[in-house]
Amino acid sequence: MTIREKFEIPQRYKLWSYGLMAVGVISIILLFITHGAAAGHTPEAEHERARFWSSLLQNSVFFLLVVNAAMFMICATILAWAGWNISFRRVTEAIAACVPVIGVICSVILLAIVFGGDHAIYHWVSDDAVRTDHILEHKSPFLNKTFFTVWTLLTIGLWSFLGWKIRQLSLSTDTGKMSVEEGKKFQWTNTVWAAVFLFVFALTVMSTTPWLWLMSIDAHWYSTMYSWYTFASTFVSGIALIALFVIYLKNKGYLEYTNEEHLHDLGKFMFAFSVFWCYLWFSQYMLIWYSNQPEETKYFEPRVEGPYRGIFFLNIIINFIAPLLLLMRRGAKRNYTTVTIMAVLIIFGHWLDFFQMVHPATSMDHVPMLLYDLGIGLGFVGLILLVVGRTLAKHPLVPKNHPFFKESVIHHT
Repeated sequence: MTIREKFEIPQRYKLWSYGLMAVGVISIILLFITHGAAAGHTPEAEHERARFWSSLLQNSVFFLLVVNAAMFMICATILAWAGWNISFRRVTEAIAACVPVIGVICSVILLAIVFGGDHAIYHWVSDDAVRTDHILEHKSPFLNKTFFTVWTLLTIGLWSFLGWKIRQLSLSTDTGKMSVEEGKKFQWTNTVWAAVFLFVFALTVMSTTPWLWLMSIDAHWYSTMYSWYTFASTFVSGIALIALFVIYLKNKGYLEYTNEEHLHDLGKFMFAFSVFWCYLWFSQYMLIWYSNQPEETKYFEPRVEGPYRGIFFLNIIINFIAPLLLLMRRGAKRNYTTVTIMAVLIIFGHWLDFFQMVHPATSMDHVPMLLYDLGIGLGFVGLILLVVGRTLAKHPLVPKNHPFFKESVIHHT
C-alpha cells in the first residue's frame, strides 16, 4: 500500500476557502453600512452599532472556542495515554493551529467593544452605570476594563503558546524512530505540557472566560453552569469539525491508517457530548424556571416567551434530538454520509445556540436577520479551511514514529 504522507491542497479547496472568506468580508461590510456606521450617542444609535459588534462577537468567540477544543481533545487523550487517535492526530493539530489566528481577531473585537465607548453590549464598561447600579458595583472588581483586557490577552496568549508547544513536540517524532527510553521521555514530556494546557483550560474555558466574554453581556444574571454549558457546546462542535476534515481527507485518498473504527469513536464523542450538552441545557433552564426568581428568569424571558422562542427550542431539536436519533445506532457512526450530515448540523446548531446567547441582550424586541451573521460565520469557516489546509501541507499527515502509533493502527471498537 502506497502511503500519501503529504497533503497537497487542491485548487478547488483553495477557491472554497477564499470564496467563503470573501463572503465573510462582504457580510461585515454590509452589516457595518446598515448598522455599524450609525452616528450619534443616543441609546438608539448605540443599539444599532451593537447589532454589528454582537455579530462579530458571537462568531469570533464561537469559532475560537471550537478550534481550541481540538487542542483540548489532544491533551485529554495524552493524559489518558490513549493511542487510538494518533493516525489522524495531525488533523486535530491543524485545527488547533487556527487558535492564534482567530485569537488575534477575537481579541481585537473584544477590546474594541470594551474601549469603543458604547455600552449597549457590556453595560459594566460605563462608569455611570456602575455607580448607579449596586449589582454592577458589586461585580466591578471582576467586571472592569483592566481585568477584562489582561485576562483576555493572557488567555489567548497561553492557548496559542501551549498549543504551539504541543504541536512542536508532535512534529519532533518525524525526525526518526525512538528507542524505548526516548519514547518514555517523549511521552512524559507530552504529559507534562498537556497537563499544563488542561490546567489553563480549566481556569479559562471551564470557568472565568465565558463569564467575561459572554455571560457579562447580561451582567445582572449569572449561572454556575454557564461555563460548562459553553464548553459542551464548543467541544462537540470541535469533534464534529475534526470528523469533517477526517472524512474529507479519507475521500481524497489520505489517512490510509484511519478507518471506520476511528470514525466510530468520533461519532461516539459527538453522540455522548450532545447528550451532555442537553443535560446542562435542561439543568440550567429547569432550575431557574422552577425557582421562578425574577433576577434569574429575566434572562429567559426574551428566549422562552419572546421573539427568540423558536430559536431557543430549535436548539434542543438540532443539538439533542437529531444526534440522539441519528447517531444512536452503531452503523450510523461508521457511515461517512451520516456522520458528515450530523457534523454539519451540530456545528450549525451550536452556532445558533451562541446566536441566542448573545443577541437577545442587544435586540430584545426582535430577532435580527440571520443572513449577515451566517455570512460572517462562513467567513470564519473559510479562514479555518485556509489555515488547516496550509498546516496539513507543511508536515507528514501521520506521525509514524509516535510511540502509540501502532496502537492506533490496530485500534478496534
